[in-house]
Amino acid sequence: MTKHMRLGRGVAAGLIAAGMALGATAAHAQEPVRIAYGDVISVEALNLLIALEGAKERGVEVEFIEFQGEDIANEAVLGGQADIGVGTPYAVIQRSGAPIRMFYQLSALRFFPVANKEVYPDWASLDGGTFGVHTRGSGTEAMARLIEQTEGIAFGELSYVPGSDVRSLALIQGNLDAAFVDAAGRSLVMNEDPEKFIELPVPDVNATDEALFARIDWLEENQETVQIIVEELLKTWRKINEDPAFVAAERERLGLAPDLPDDLVAEITPYFEGSVASNVFPDDGGGANVAAADFAFYTIAGQLEGEPSELNAEDFWYNAPLEAALSAVQ
Repeated sequence: MTKHMRLGRGVAAGLIAAGMALGATAAHAQEPVRIAYGDVISVEALNLLIALEGAKERGVEVEFIEFQGEDIANEAVLGGQADIGVGTPYAVIQRSGAPIRMFYQLSALRFFPVANKEVYPDWASLDGGTFGVHTRGSGTEAMARLIEQTEGIAFGELSYVPGSDVRSLALIQGNLDAAFVDAAGRSLVMNEDPEKFIELPVPDVNATDEALFARIDWLEENQETVQIIVEELLKTWRKINEDPAFVAAERERLGLAPDLPDDLVAEITPYFEGSVASNVFPDDGGGANVAAADFAFYTIAGQLEGEPSELNAEDFWYNAPLEAALSAVQ
């Protein structure tokens, strides 16, 4: 299954780099920025790779490191084995007092619960059932916990299956009977057999799915580097929102992810078209401005404790790089 839907297997028991370097030696002496990614590189990461290529052209060397889960990637950032992580470490920050902060909102939560209606015709039938989500600590896991509360059910098991494309194929092949998938995955599964699959209702959610985060000391010591990365992210995200086909064209021009299987290459533009239509990619980088919505969602989902109105954005977000980048990118 996975060889058709993923570029390869993430390495992981420890902190082993996958060896995918995105930059050449910078014009000035600089250690590469090590980015910990808790999954394998596939379609949904292409926009980030394109933005990092833009940073590389401006002298920022980047090393992309794949891990077998967001929790391992989080530990790599905390332990100093990586500089930047990808995820939403609200619970990690609050429960451990970890000196890390988010600084750029990569994507908003826009996932859709699709189920085999012969097995799970509604949420009530999933009480005690198995439901597929991305990884531990992910936005899809938080959404699943929210569903448990709003629907008054308890899943018997959450099946952690990284990658919406992988979960979509698992639904089609019958290896999963219910899971959260993205807009492209929903279309793929529903078009495969509209008589077999249904989309279950879900509460309106306006919260962060993935963000970039780093240790506070590293952010303070590398302000120029971080600003360059954020500027390139802003420019890339805005181009994608103007024309989702930009991603496929840039991937080919830059030679990114050359081993991506043909079936996934065909999904690049539909994936980004669906994501843009669902307002997944913010034009403004989110930052501390999204904290209130995140607090409301992640407290209900059980990943944050306390009253949302009493939580402080600065305890979770470091906004200086985004403010500087927004001033520079018009």
